[in-house]
Amino acid sequence: MLNDLLVIGTGISGLTFAIKVAELNPKLKITIISKGDISEGNTRYAQGGIAVVRNLKDDSIDKHIRDTIIAGDGECDRSVVKFVVEEANARLDELINWGAEFDMNKEQLDLGIEGGHSEKRIVHYKDQTGKQIQDVLSTKIKGFSNIILLENHTLVDLITDHHSIEKKGRCYGAYVISQEKEEIVKICSKITVLSTGGAGSLYAHSTNPSTATGDGLGAAYRAKVRIDNLAYVQFHPTALRNKVNKNIFLITEAVRGAGGILLNSKKERFMLKIDKRAELAPRDIVARSIHKQIKEQIEDYVWLDGSKISVDIWKSNFPTIYKTCVSQGISLPNDPIPVVPAAHYFCGGIKVNEYSESELKGLYAIGECSSTGLHGANRLASNSLLEALVFSHRAAIHAIQSLKKPLLPEEVFYKALPIWNGEGYSKSGTLSEVKSLRLKLQKNMTKHAGIFKTHEGLKLAEDLINQIYIKVSKLYNEKKLTYGLSELRNMVSVSYLLIKQAQQIKKNKGVFYIQDYDKFYRPLQKST
Repeated sequence: MLNDLLVIGTGISGLTFAIKVAELNPKLKITIISKGDISEGNTRYAQGGIAVVRNLKDDSIDKHIRDTIIAGDGECDRSVVKFVVEEANARLDELINWGAEFDMNKEQLDLGIEGGHSEKRIVHYKDQTGKQIQDVLSTKIKGFSNIILLENHTLVDLITDHHSIEKKGRCYGAYVISQEKEEIVKICSKITVLSTGGAGSLYAHSTNPSTATGDGLGAAYRAKVRIDNLAYVQFHPTALRNKVNKNIFLITEAVRGAGGILLNSKKERFMLKIDKRAELAPRDIVARSIHKQIKEQIEDYVWLDGSKISVDIWKSNFPTIYKTCVSQGISLPNDPIPVVPAAHYFCGGIKVNEYSESELKGLYAIGECSSTGLHGANRLASNSLLEALVFSHRAAIHAIQSLKKPLLPEEVFYKALPIWNGEGYSKSGTLSEVKSLRLKLQKNMTKHAGIFKTHEGLKLAEDLINQIYIKVSKLYNEKKLTYGLSELRNMVSVSYLLIKQAQQIKKNKGVFYIQDYDKFYRPLQKST
């Protein structure tokens, strides 16, 4: 079967897009690829909420636009920021109509505040906003007869002209790998949508699940699709110091919005000396400040003191955090929480227009894997779920219109595109080597391409990534492609591009910070 639409990724972006298309045109054939169970993914772990101007008495569209641009350090596309903020209420209302629930304050939505926001505008569901949205969308998607769901399948490569005898400059679908059988499946589609999330797993400490390996970014890079601003990686300031069930646990920014303050090892509050917004400064400022404190003290964490937040608020507004802290021997609100920054969100990605179209015909990108111009050099808290809703809607409308135009004949998609050539290869010994190389890559990226960078460090990072690339290429050429090898291949591609783009940035902006900036660039500026 030739699909009308292939959607790769089942977070808020992919599911919203598919639901919208299925509702507007039930005749279209849609296949959705989920990397694991449909209920998993980055969206599920979003604790905060959705930034929407709801209180017109104190807030305004202009204030939200201004806050977004300030947080993005002037690098945002103002026209994109404007339409995203303006369309927010319509998209939120639609999500509520689909069954999503949010905390209420009497008859109105309860609005929270997070770093970088000048007013209360965060719509939330306790500290489980992402989980609640994911569950609602996952249930709704299963009610459409024209949607085929393939769980536990992972993107390997996009099918483009170099696979085809027809050189039409477009995407024809994708090769995906079944995790269970580790077989490659060719899926042909008139339109392919990447909603694969970010690549937090490039780093040793990330709030993302381990499956966030940049699969869409890696495949797009190999397909020579334009990728912008990949070096703008946002680190969330407050993740729990110790792992929980081997995973990094996020402490939502809303805790600081509710009155939590940051203390160094001497129990001194340090953010007041750094920024007038203190703990509610944009994430890049807070994350760097925490990292700097850690460098200057013996302990490898700082304290998040939530003693001013009542136990009732902890239990009602932050139940997941409360239970998790108790399981770790932290008694809230009396005990402070040990926290550290962790890789959280990629502000850049596949370059798209206002309808989420990439430069490759037939390929769209939505959500964290895309670069829309909304976030600039640093994402404003809770703007990511909003971006996903707005661009999924716009992409769905545009894709439906595109499918009304004459496209290539079906035989091009079938006869011109080969099946995957890789069966018969041995996979013995691959697992241990893939695991070792993955750990080396993460250690390298964390040390040299993390919150603070240097020119020398980026060069060392590039050299090591090249060494890993050679070993991964050898495995890819000589061994059967496994799920783990496919992930590692994408991680190498994304790491290399991130480092190369970082080396081209000539100014410290937002989340991007070169420690030896003055040494390299100030002399150049004075002489010109």
